[in-house]
Amino acid sequence: MKAVAAPTTRAAALARPGRSARVAARAVPPAGNWLPGSDCPAYLQNVPGSNGFDPLKLAEVPSNLQRYQEAELQHCRWAMLGFAGAIAPEVLGFGNWVDAQEWVVKGGNATWFGISNPLSISTLVGLQAVLFAAAEGARGQEADASKRKYPGGSFNPMGMAADDAAKLKELKNGRLAMVACAGLLGQYAANGLSPLQALAKHVADPWGANVATNGVSIPGL
Repeated sequence: MKAVAAPTTRAAALARPGRSARVAARAVPPAGNWLPGSDCPAYLQNVPGSNGFDPLKLAEVPSNLQRYQEAELQHCRWAMLGFAGAIAPEVLGFGNWVDAQEWVVKGGNATWFGISNPLSISTLVGLQAVLFAAAEGARGQEADASKRKYPGGSFNPMGMAADDAAKLKELKNGRLAMVACAGLLGQYAANGLSPLQALAKHVADPWGANVATNGVSIPGL
């Protein structure tokens, strides 16, 4: 006579004499996928920070994926610098980014933290175009895509991009910075205020000054 194997399933383990076993089924989405229940495309499975997001399959071609990764990282870095540049002067009491653009419209020279800049806007734009072209040209000559994104050396003196976890952290902070910069532009378009001015107004009157009332004039408020 054969010995009966001990029950190994959860249903059998929960079963008791005189009582039926009930098993709850739960659908578990793939880990890290942007849409629960969907499958991550094969070409994105080993891409840090992708979360399987490519509904239009734009990155299905390897060369496109490489180009998109590089472009996103560059945008992330500029957005982090841009947000810091928009907030820091106002925090330090040197004005704000909203008023900083008035010299372009009204003419005259810019001031940098209270120091007058003798260069005109056309000269500054020309210099920036030349410097950007030189920097991007030098970066574009690098055949290794990973070195174009993470050149190392003097660009990474503290070794902060040494592993995938650090690179993913930079990418997440950069994405947040891009959303934040879009928020600064939208905020100015809606109420014409600088970041700290809008924050102070909201703190003073949370119900009367918020995203729902931006650009709306309500009698009595």
